[in-house]
Amino acid sequence: MTTPNVLDLPSLDADTRAALQRHILRLADSKRLMGIRYSDWNLGAPTVETGIAMSSMTQDEWGHARLLYAMLKELDLDPMAAEHERPADAYGNVGSLDSQFPDWAATVAGIVIVDGVLRAQLAAFSRGSFEPAQTRCAKMISEEEFHTSLGNAWYRRLAASSEEAQQLLRDATDRFLPVALAWLGTDDAATRLLVEAGVTDSGADLLASFKDAVRDVLASGGVDVDTVQPASASWDEARGRGPGHPDDDTVERARGDRNRSLLVE
Repeated sequence: MTTPNVLDLPSLDADTRAALQRHILRLADSKRLMGIRYSDWNLGAPTVETGIAMSSMTQDEWGHARLLYAMLKELDLDPMAAEHERPADAYGNVGSLDSQFPDWAATVAGIVIVDGVLRAQLAAFSRGSFEPAQTRCAKMISEEEFHTSLGNAWYRRLAASSEEAQQLLRDATDRFLPVALAWLGTDDAATRLLVEAGVTDSGADLLASFKDAVRDVLASGGVDVDTVQPASASWDEARGRGPGHPDDDTVERARGDRNRSLLVE
C-alpha cells in the first residue's frame, strides 16, 4: 500500500462507506472480546506478575475498542449503539474469540495468533487514508508491543515445557491459526474497495506481514505457519468473518448488559 491521500469521507459511495464501517467493527469487536478473554486470566494466570500483566492488557484492549468504536462517528453512526445494542450475530470479531479460552496454553496461543492478526490490521489501518486511524492507531500499536513480548516469551516457555503443555499449546494453535488467517486475509468485495481507497493493505500483504512476525515463535512449538491454510468454512461477507458468533455470556459482558442501569456517558 503506497502512502495515500486523506480519504474524502463526504464523497464516498455507499458501498465503500459500508465497507469502512464493517472494517471498523471487525477491529473494534475483536478488541472488545480480546479484552474479555484477557480479563478471565487476571486472577488465574500462572504467576502474580503475569496476572498483573493480563490486567494491563485487558485495559489496553478495552481502550482500543472504545477508540475504534468512536471512529464510527466519522461515518455519522452512533458508537454507543454499536457497543451496547447489537446482537451476537452482528459481531465481526475473529472467530477464535467467540468462546472462552479453556486453559493458559490457549490464552498464550491467543496472544500470539489472535492479538497478532489484530496488530497487523491496526498497523495497515494506521498507514492508510482514513485520517482518524492515522492519528489514533499509533498508540495502540505501541501498547501492543508489550502484548507481543509477553505472548512470545510464554509461547516459547510452554513449547519447551512438559508434554502436556506442549500438546495443549499445539492444539490451541491448530484451532486458532486457520481461523485467524482467514479473518486477516479477507479478499472479498468490501476489502477490495478499501484497498482501492487506500484504507488498508491487501489480504495477501497482511498475511505476509503477520507470518513474518510469528514465524519463528510458532516454529518453537513445531508449527510451520507457511504451510497452514486459512479456514475454508463459509464466509459471512456482511460481517467479514467466518460462521458462528460470540456466545451469550460473552455478548452480555461485551455490551455491559448486567450493569446497564449504571452506564454513564
